[in-house]
Amino acid sequence: VQLIESGGGVVKAGGSLTLSCAIPGFYLDDFALAWFRRAPGREREGVSCMSRRDGSEYYADSVKGRFTISVDNAKNTVYLQMNSLKPDDTGVYYCAAFSYGSAWWPPSLNPNEYKYWGQGTQVTVSS
Repeated sequence: VQLIESGGGVVKAGGSLTLSCAIPGFYLDDFALAWFRRAPGREREGVSCMSRRDGSEYYADSVKGRFTISVDNAKNTVYLQMNSLKPDDTGVYYCAAFSYGSAWWPPSLNPNEYKYWGQGTQVTVSS
């Protein structure tokens, strides 16, 4: 399973960016999908995750109300819309996924659950 990210860049505080993660060839309703980030000198942090099987979405407290995760099955792509960006949002953002198979459980922001990872895209928010 290949995850191809795009959309990172440099933006001023208060601005917006949309990250994209294409997962070609797979029906995304069969996956848990998530975004993680790693800031310089900090641990990897879960940002958001979702499962289309039950419509659940979860967000880290630090991004709640500012970030939105979504999926376009027709394009095999998961998005992270980021608004009201802050310098603390700076980091490398990673898309991640795992396939449920015949089972299902609510997704989480535990990175150990995710088998497939993108290469990362840099987001820099200037003050």
